[in-house]
Amino acid sequence: MTSHSPLTREQLDALLGRVPRARIGVIGDFCLDAYWNLDAGLSEVSVETGLSTRAVTRQRYSLGGASNVAANLAALGVSSILAFAVVGTDPFAAELLRLLHAIDVDTQGVLVQESEWNTPVYVKPVERDREENRIDFGNANALAPVVGDRLVAALAGALGGLDLVIINQQLLHGIHTERFRAALSRLISSARIPFISDSRSFSDSYTGALRKLNDREALRLVGVQWDRAEPVPRPDAERAADVLYERWKTPLFLTRGSRGMLVRDAAGTREVPGLQILGRIDTVGAGDSALAGIAAALAAGADPLAAAALGNFAAGVTVKKLFVTGTASPQEIRAVGTDPDYVYQPELAEDPRAARFVEGTEIEVVGAAPEAVRPTHAIFDNDGTISTLREGWEKIMEPVMIRSILGPGWKTVEEKLFLTVKERVHDYVEKTTGVQTLVQMHGLVEMVREFGAVPASEVKTPMGYKDAYNAELLAMVSGRVAKLNRGELDVEDFTVKGAHPFLEALAAAGVKLYLASGTDQDDLVAEARALGHAELFQGRMHGAVGDVNVEAKRIVLEKILAEIGPENARTLVTFGDGPVEMRETRRRGGRAVGVASDELRRFGWNLAKRTRLIRAGAGLLVPDFSTWRQLCRTLGVPA
Repeated sequence: MTSHSPLTREQLDALLGRVPRARIGVIGDFCLDAYWNLDAGLSEVSVETGLSTRAVTRQRYSLGGASNVAANLAALGVSSILAFAVVGTDPFAAELLRLLHAIDVDTQGVLVQESEWNTPVYVKPVERDREENRIDFGNANALAPVVGDRLVAALAGALGGLDLVIINQQLLHGIHTERFRAALSRLISSARIPFISDSRSFSDSYTGALRKLNDREALRLVGVQWDRAEPVPRPDAERAADVLYERWKTPLFLTRGSRGMLVRDAAGTREVPGLQILGRIDTVGAGDSALAGIAAALAAGADPLAAAALGNFAAGVTVKKLFVTGTASPQEIRAVGTDPDYVYQPELAEDPRAARFVEGTEIEVVGAAPEAVRPTHAIFDNDGTISTLREGWEKIMEPVMIRSILGPGWKTVEEKLFLTVKERVHDYVEKTTGVQTLVQMHGLVEMVREFGAVPASEVKTPMGYKDAYNAELLAMVSGRVAKLNRGELDVEDFTVKGAHPFLEALAAAGVKLYLASGTDQDDLVAEARALGHAELFQGRMHGAVGDVNVEAKRIVLEKILAEIGPENARTLVTFGDGPVEMRETRRRGGRAVGVASDELRRFGWNLAKRTRLIRAGAGLLVPDFSTWRQLCRTLGVPA
């Protein structure tokens, strides 16, 4: 099975440019999502019942189910979208149609059933940013046979003006009765355009259609029940995809949440990796976004793998939109897809038992065997890769962030809120390890505003929060440097084992060494001098300069590639313990060596780092540089 990025920047632009010419029909369960914001402080006791009321302070309605698929198609720029659905005579029907008309969806195929039918609505009460138990309308619907027949006939009459039809099934008691499914299947068999089905309950229906489904649904369809909280293992998902492809004989798209998507067609099983998403996510509607992206791409002439990539990008946009059934625009997709942060080999990352090593060493090989291409340029991250002077920085940053979010009363806030903030901060710091501190502080500002414990007028700038953090961090670093200067501790007490002899071996072999870090430039140089490795870099040391748009690691990579030419990217190797340098190097074709260092001991594995580094695209992993001679040979450096 292959795993790679199926769309270059130019291919993505070209595909998005063709999407507006697509003409797509959507037939299925057109629903509304209703968000009712509640305020317990406005509750009162009902005179009639003696029960406390629930006060709604705001109500919002958005398109859900097949309606949200249509909304995503519209957001992508599809020029012609035809809706085929059934609504009731209730007020929600009018709101549904109003929202569809607002995005230029043709609703001539929307039929009204006057009895035994409620327009499907999911009411989501939200109190204190938490979604309460949902209230559903439409679960007892019964489609009249004559209405179902008219719906299929309406679609049949429109096929000549369409490039593709999406079948959506969300409700067990919706339009997808046995009679309706049979009629629609007959239409598929005679149609000259592709159909793609996304069905929660009837994926085995609609012979001849392509399918989009998730990995748990796929397992259920092959007789395997997966009730566990953990993700479905990739081998199980692959086997299910193979079985279903042989059963259906049409391409299928198997979504895997944060682990991306599998495409199974005549070319075999291929993977579109998941995307690294920082911050909170809301997966409501992500499947609809993925389906719309896949369908729009197919209607625009893309192959299944490129269609899966577009669907993956669309879902990656919408999961970042909280408390709304979101859509993804071409501009938002370009922002994600032009330079995507993929998650690589999540199964291997989370299971060290599957590790493979260069024989007789602790050098872990991720993916294909490494090429012994002699490097000409090597980039090193500093903190945690060479130096441990800043070991424990997370233990400083996390409390600073918690106090900043909760404000002066952080000691006395209720335990539930404190633990929520603590968990959010820990997750955020872990995900952003290796980026500039100032970038992390921009995220902190967003969290301070989100939780609202600090008055808007008192929220600091990112630089203000960075100064507060740096003051505490540099106090710790200065104390350690002072011990070095007094001779109480040695350089070896603050460097990863074997780092210096490895740097010396690379320099002696003629490899140009670069130091690139998210640490401020002046601090980076001072700490490198204190530990005695500044000379080896001959002035090629690059740190943060107070501008989030100037990422040292990215700049150094671009500078080197301009010097050696992109065709020689394999002669560039990067060493680091953070995801940023792994991703930036891999996406440019260089070799990424992850250093999963235990900064406290300065040798041995830190398995949490190993997980992050593999997910970010490391091709080799080491716990430290104690086996630097073998590492040199593995990389093609004489030692």
